[in-house]
Formats: sequence, C-alpha cells, structure tokens
Amino acid sequence: MKTTQDYFAHYEAIAAVSGQMLAAARGGEWSELKTLQGTYRELVEQLKEVDSGSELDDDARARKLDLVKKILADDAAIRDLSSPSLARLSALFTVNSPARVLKKMIGLR
Repeated sequence: MKTTQDYFAHYEAIAAVSGQMLAAARGGEWSELKTLQGTYRELVEQLKEVDSGSELDDDARARKLDLVKKILADDAAIRDLSSPSLARLSALFTVNSPARVLKKMIGLR
C-alpha cells in the first residue's frame, strides 16, 4: 500500500509522459512517440497496483480529476495528430448532428 503522495506522484508521472507524447506527436517524432507509449503503458499497468490506502477527500478527488482530464486531453490531441482524417470527422460530428454528417458522407441532401 502506498501513501496518497505516492498515489499522486504516479498519476503525475502518467500525465508527464502523456505531455511528452503529445510534444512528440506535434513534432512528428513518431519513433519517440512509440517509445513513450511503452513507458506510458507500463505506468498505467502499475497504476492498478497503486493504492492510496484511504478515501480521497474533496481536494484530492479534484486533483485526481484534473490529472485524468489532462491525460485524456493529451490522448485526444495525439489521436487527432496521428489520424487527421479522424479529427476532421470528429469536427464534423461536433458541429453537425450525426445524421447530417452521415447524409453528407453518402451524398444525400
């Protein structure tokens, strides 16, 4: 069992690696991204073993939520950079209703 400090240090390490992955993707450094993905996966696997040992208070839950949001935002940005066509499709769904997008895709008016 680890302390709350260790618990958050682990989440912060994951967030730091996700930030490095995003920087690599933005720079087109795909081999570096792949290397960092291995580190990221290891940290996520280790997270299953990390236990804070107690319930998180409101401040700790908010801190955890902020870290998870950052990690997820980095992940989404990486996917957009690595698959531009998916990013364009995602943008269409954001602006238009899914039905309208599908109609445009198959040529209906």
